[in-house]
Amino acid sequence: MERPRIVGTLLMGILVWCCMATSANADTKMIYKDSNQPYNVRIKDLIGRMTLEEKIGQMIQIERNVSSPEVMRKYFIGSLLSGGGSEPTPQASPKDWIDMVNEFQKGSLSSRLGIPMIYGIDAVHGHNNVYKATIFPHNIGLGATRDPELVSRIGVVTALEVRATGIHYVFAPCIAVCRDPRWGRCYESYSEDPKIVQDMTEIIPGLQGQIPSSYPKGVPFVGGMESVAACAKHYIGDGGTTEGINENNTVIDNKGLLSIHLPGYVSSIRKGVATVMISYSSLNGVKMHANYEMGFVISDWESIDRITSPPHANYTYSIEASVNAGLDMIMLPYNYTEFIDGLTYLVKNNFVPMSRIDDAVKRILLVKFTMGLFENPLADERFVKQLGCEAHRELARDAVRKSLVLLKNGKSADAPLLPLPKKASNILVAGSHADNLGYQCGGWPIKWMGFSGNNLTTGTTILTAIKNTVDPTSKVVYNENPDAEFVKSGGFSYAIVVVGEHPYAETKGDNLNLTIPEPGPSTITNVCGTVKCVVVVVSGRPVVIQPYVASMEALVAAWLPGSEGQGVADVLFGDFGFTGKLSFTWFKTVDQLPMHVGDPHYDPLFPLGFGLTTQPAKAQ
Repeated sequence: MERPRIVGTLLMGILVWCCMATSANADTKMIYKDSNQPYNVRIKDLIGRMTLEEKIGQMIQIERNVSSPEVMRKYFIGSLLSGGGSEPTPQASPKDWIDMVNEFQKGSLSSRLGIPMIYGIDAVHGHNNVYKATIFPHNIGLGATRDPELVSRIGVVTALEVRATGIHYVFAPCIAVCRDPRWGRCYESYSEDPKIVQDMTEIIPGLQGQIPSSYPKGVPFVGGMESVAACAKHYIGDGGTTEGINENNTVIDNKGLLSIHLPGYVSSIRKGVATVMISYSSLNGVKMHANYEMGFVISDWESIDRITSPPHANYTYSIEASVNAGLDMIMLPYNYTEFIDGLTYLVKNNFVPMSRIDDAVKRILLVKFTMGLFENPLADERFVKQLGCEAHRELARDAVRKSLVLLKNGKSADAPLLPLPKKASNILVAGSHADNLGYQCGGWPIKWMGFSGNNLTTGTTILTAIKNTVDPTSKVVYNENPDAEFVKSGGFSYAIVVVGEHPYAETKGDNLNLTIPEPGPSTITNVCGTVKCVVVVVSGRPVVIQPYVASMEALVAAWLPGSEGQGVADVLFGDFGFTGKLSFTWFKTVDQLPMHVGDPHYDPLFPLGFGLTTQPAKAQ
């Protein structure tokens, strides 16, 4: 008679346990994984489940070369990046990139809560870190087009090529207003004119997708698998530093700050930009990464270290100052364990309130939910064929055509040299930049500082473009730096001289004299003193050219045109007309700098907005 009691008690226990388990399952339902729930509900649910360690992990962005799937899992890392030149293997294919990104992502997904990471990269003029990607003109050239719709289409194409490699997030656009061409990042700026910069923020809906009319204003938006999260940078005043020195101090009153450097950010936020990157520079003596009034969102590379002088002198203070100032994600990019230990200490000892940590993590999670990363964390190969495809290169070629600015055409207005005749007995092409793909791309492609030569990516040099364009009966002679005797004896119909700056990025590009490196000036003198010539200047900013202008028949500012040099030849030979307008004042001497429209000493060689036009030539 005892056995039935034991069985009955056992059955009752099982029933009670089942009911308790069902109740527990209901309580622990992963609401944050339910895509039908509103973002704020999902974020609240997920934040409530996260430990301090998991929250701090989400605030960290590290370089891929110090990470592994195990690091992603163990430290709950929120984001990875590839710095300039950081790639899985040399000349990595899209599949190589996808496989790498997915391996890291699998590490993140294997963590306790399975929060996906977001992978970022500098795609500042196309997907420039990647072999065979389409390289567009740098922003200074796009500003000369005055064509926001073109820039939006470039954003769409860039997003597709970035997605072709499995990456979700780009550190672009740079919406700095460069007020001094001596700054080494001036080519990353669309213009010295804040209105032009504001107009060019149309690249953001290109990158992120068009915002539906019903979508709330000022809220991050990323529209689907074909789009990427964008980053407006560098907040604020990075283009206004004293003498254009990178990461230096911008001295300006509130009126100037609000009218010159802020408008681009207002437009970017209205267009739903997902992130904003803080500037290395200072504003009236206060480092932006520690500026309580201004700082927020994501830091730049190793930038919180530089809050102190020397860098990293008091790292605990740097962490406290930057996080309390409003930074949400920190691009470390290496010393993540030191940052984790430091921020953990600061939170546990009430130097950084938990509410600030929660605020940061909520912002990061909002972008991840908006992007659909929780539903589609792993990349596939659906966009692989988009990388460097012919349609994208044709768009880049069109951007080159529209970016060219004609500064001089003929010794007099009634005797223009351009467009050049395609049929000529003997054409001289000279200059260090005529047959150098790296030089015409400038800084950032493949390597952070750019490269020299034609072997590290694919594209069309200006020399090749000229040969492709002229009549088959025309002879093209290339001599990089001919002496005057060679030019005199050559019997040339005319010459095309292509010279300019060598590639650079950031501080390496700071330049107080802005002269064209030799042998550029010698080439101009040797060639243009002997034969009719057009000089094509390949540069990231206005440079000293006044001493040579009188000897030239024609002068073209080609900026940094990127991989599609055919666009230069298209316009030189009249298949398309010149339409570009200067987005920067072209000075006479560097002693005039800084110099802007409205200044009492405004006396430029060519003013802001200048640009001669030509009509397409009739069939030759």
